[in-house]
Amino acid sequence: MPHRLFPESIEDALQAAHDAVRQSPDAFGARLELAGLLFLAGDVRAALAEGERIESLAGDDAQRLARAGGFHTQCGQFQAAWRCHRRAAELHPGDARLAYNAAAAAVAVGEIDVAEQGFEAVMRLDSTDYDAWQNRSTLRRWTAECNHVAQLASLYDRLPPGDPGETPVGYALAKELEDLDRFEESFAWLQRAATARRRRLDYDIASDEAALARIETVFDRDWLAGASEGPAEPGPLFIVGLPRSGTTLTDRMLSSHPGVASLGEINTLALAVTRLAGEGGDKAALIERAGALDLAELGRSYLDSSRGFGVEAPWLIDKTPLNFLYLGLIRRALPGAKVIHLRRHPVDSCYAMYKTLFRSGYPFSYSLQDTGRYYLAYHRLMGHWRRHLGDFILDVDYERLVEDPEGQVRRMLAFIGLEWDPACLDFHRQAAPAATASAAQVRQPVYTSSVERWRCYERQLAPLAGKLREGGVPV
Repeated sequence: MPHRLFPESIEDALQAAHDAVRQSPDAFGARLELAGLLFLAGDVRAALAEGERIESLAGDDAQRLARAGGFHTQCGQFQAAWRCHRRAAELHPGDARLAYNAAAAAVAVGEIDVAEQGFEAVMRLDSTDYDAWQNRSTLRRWTAECNHVAQLASLYDRLPPGDPGETPVGYALAKELEDLDRFEESFAWLQRAATARRRRLDYDIASDEAALARIETVFDRDWLAGASEGPAEPGPLFIVGLPRSGTTLTDRMLSSHPGVASLGEINTLALAVTRLAGEGGDKAALIERAGALDLAELGRSYLDSSRGFGVEAPWLIDKTPLNFLYLGLIRRALPGAKVIHLRRHPVDSCYAMYKTLFRSGYPFSYSLQDTGRYYLAYHRLMGHWRRHLGDFILDVDYERLVEDPEGQVRRMLAFIGLEWDPACLDFHRQAAPAATASAAQVRQPVYTSSVERWRCYERQLAPLAGKLREGGVPV
């Protein structure tokens, strides 16, 4: 019996969506449902084609345009998302949610001034949209002459105790105070905001620690020594590491080379693993099933999905940081791939995650204790991959990258067999979208001000540094 490419529930839902579209070809909701299921099923080319039809069917209906823009964002089509959200906001200029969507889409496509104006419009329409306040704070470095600290502090004081707005407003205050070198105040606000966020999460760091340890057990030395079974054609370039470690900067630098293009953070590999391994059970069960996958099928499924984005270059970057979890599968299912792993000073790495308000994922980042424990688990797993995968992985230190960008980019290009191109140092002029927490920063030339940033909070981060040392991580 042929192996199902995705769980039966999704397969049945996809068939039902196809049937609904055949019966009503112009039904917006059915088309949207079909597009989302096609994307989950790995048929990216067909999903993007449906996305174009959805946008066409939306016409001048602002709510439909917003939903089409959301789908484009899900698929990493940020220019299309910007087009939809901008039009929706133009149609209903008094709608705060549509204005917010447009401002967020503007950030991804590099329209930073437009985004700032957009978030300020949201605040005027709805002063309780606290995410708009927080997003505005991330767009630039604020100065003593131009900042919103007093305004934000007043806003926070008006919040009822326990209000969800404590988190975004607190993060905004921490960011702007850090820009002003008011480090004691900044950290106090950050800690307050992160703690409020952590209280609302149903998360246990032990589950992630166990999962990363289980990966090392399942994908052990003997498993990794097995023959490669997937397609050997070169092309996939995985940039991995923890978030906020320099993966976006590396992606922008390399994709400025004519021989390299970026697909962004696409989750294509994780979706392919889940489709083939099947859903159900806990993380440990999924890891066990992943160790028994048909690796040739996994490799073909990944390549088919990634090609569906319609981007062509000798090397295509998949910049999904947590793909470090799958390096064993990548090595045997995609033997023509290359992996660049970004490293950063351990305490800087943990602090950079802790001070970032992620919209989804990385639940460990809202507690310094959890962040330290996750870092140790990641450090152990990367040590395992490095011992057994050798030169399949190129380690790049963030600090060396920003201090000697040309030298490190030359090193990475040599790793994938490409000649030097000076365009790599003009990455900040690149018009391609960027939809990560670094979206505003990568529009700037290389800067070194984030190196050893943790020293500004050495007293507050001392327990974290101690935990890392105890775990064998040099600090």
